[in-house]
Amino acid sequence: ESEHDFRVPDGGLHRPGAAGVWLHTAAVVVEILSPGDESWQKLPFYAAHHVDEVLLVDPAEHTVIWLQLQDGEYKPVQQSGLIELGPSELAQQLDWP
Repeated sequence: ESEHDFRVPDGGLHRPGAAGVWLHTAAVVVEILSPGDESWQKLPFYAAHHVDEVLLVDPAEHTVIWLQLQDGEYKPVQQSGLIELGPSELAQQLDWP
Protein backbone atom coordinates (compact mmCIF):
# COMPACT_ATOMS: atom_id res chain seq x y z
CA GLU A 1 0.00 0.00 0.00
CA SER A 2 1.42 3.36 -1.03
CA GLU A 3 1.58 6.44 1.16
CA HIS A 4 -0.19 8.13 -1.74
CA ASP A 5 -3.13 5.70 -1.61
CA PHE A 6 -5.68 7.40 0.62
CA ARG A 7 -9.26 8.64 0.63
CA VAL A 8 -10.69 11.76 2.21
CA PRO A 9 -14.28 11.43 3.43
CA ASP A 10 -16.61 14.41 3.80
CA GLY A 11 -16.77 13.79 7.54
CA GLY A 12 -16.08 11.23 10.20
CA LEU A 13 -16.21 10.14 13.81
CA HIS A 14 -13.26 8.76 15.72
CA ARG A 15 -13.23 6.72 18.89
CA PRO A 16 -12.21 8.69 21.98
CA GLY A 17 -8.46 8.75 22.53
CA ALA A 18 -5.76 10.76 24.17
CA ALA A 19 -5.26 14.29 22.84
CA GLY A 20 -2.59 14.50 20.19
CA VAL A 21 -2.65 10.76 19.49
CA TRP A 22 -2.69 9.69 15.83
CA LEU A 23 -5.70 7.51 15.05
CA HIS A 24 -5.08 5.38 11.98
CA THR A 25 -8.74 4.98 11.05
CA ALA A 26 -12.17 6.42 11.71
CA ALA A 27 -15.01 4.53 13.38
CA VAL A 28 -17.56 6.16 11.03
CA VAL A 29 -17.07 8.07 7.80
CA VAL A 30 -19.61 10.28 6.05
CA GLU A 31 -19.79 10.62 2.28
CA ILE A 32 -22.06 13.20 0.63
CA LEU A 33 -23.22 11.82 -2.71
CA SER A 34 -23.08 14.03 -5.77
CA PRO A 35 -23.35 13.32 -9.50
CA GLY A 36 -20.21 11.63 -10.77
CA ASP A 37 -18.56 11.22 -7.37
CA GLU A 38 -16.66 8.12 -6.25
CA SER A 39 -18.27 7.48 -2.86
CA TRP A 40 -19.33 3.91 -3.67
CA GLN A 41 -15.88 3.11 -5.08
CA LYS A 42 -14.28 4.12 -1.74
CA LEU A 43 -16.01 1.31 0.18
CA PRO A 44 -13.35 -1.39 -0.43
CA PHE A 45 -10.66 1.04 0.75
CA TYR A 46 -12.61 1.86 3.92
CA ALA A 47 -13.21 -1.87 4.55
CA ALA A 48 -9.50 -2.62 4.17
CA HIS A 49 -8.82 0.07 6.78
CA HIS A 50 -11.44 -1.33 9.18
CA VAL A 51 -13.83 1.63 9.17
CA ASP A 52 -16.80 0.20 11.09
CA GLU A 53 -19.59 2.23 9.48
CA VAL A 54 -20.11 4.42 6.42
CA LEU A 55 -22.93 6.92 5.95
CA LEU A 56 -23.86 7.79 2.38
CA VAL A 57 -25.93 10.97 2.40
CA ASP A 58 -27.86 11.81 -0.77
CA PRO A 59 -29.01 15.46 -0.75
CA ALA A 60 -30.88 15.04 -4.05
CA GLU A 61 -33.05 12.22 -2.68
CA HIS A 62 -33.05 13.37 0.98
CA THR A 63 -31.91 9.91 2.05
CA VAL A 64 -29.20 8.39 4.20
CA ILE A 65 -27.80 4.90 3.65
CA TRP A 66 -26.07 3.52 6.75
CA LEU A 67 -23.61 0.73 6.07
CA GLN A 68 -21.88 -1.47 8.62
CA LEU A 69 -18.76 -3.57 8.03
CA GLN A 70 -19.71 -7.24 8.37
CA ASP A 71 -17.34 -10.03 7.35
CA GLY A 72 -15.24 -7.64 5.27
CA GLU A 73 -18.18 -6.10 3.35
CA TYR A 74 -20.55 -3.22 3.99
CA LYS A 75 -24.18 -4.13 4.52
CA PRO A 76 -27.11 -1.71 5.01
CA VAL A 77 -28.35 -1.43 8.60
CA GLN A 78 -31.27 0.38 10.23
CA GLN A 79 -29.36 1.27 13.40
CA SER A 80 -25.74 2.18 14.05
CA GLY A 81 -23.80 -0.24 16.19
CA LEU A 82 -21.73 2.65 17.55
CA ILE A 83 -24.14 5.50 18.27
CA GLU A 84 -27.84 5.62 19.03
CA LEU A 85 -28.98 6.72 15.59
CA GLY A 86 -30.22 5.21 12.36
CA PRO A 87 -30.51 6.42 8.77
CA SER A 88 -34.19 7.43 8.84
CA GLU A 89 -33.75 9.33 12.13
CA LEU A 90 -30.73 11.17 10.76
CA ALA A 91 -32.52 11.97 7.48
CA GLN A 92 -35.38 13.55 9.45
CA GLN A 93 -32.96 15.72 11.44
CA LEU A 94 -30.96 17.07 8.50
CA ASP A 95 -31.62 20.53 7.11
CA TRP A 96 -31.70 19.46 3.46
CA PRO A 97 -30.84 21.99 0.74
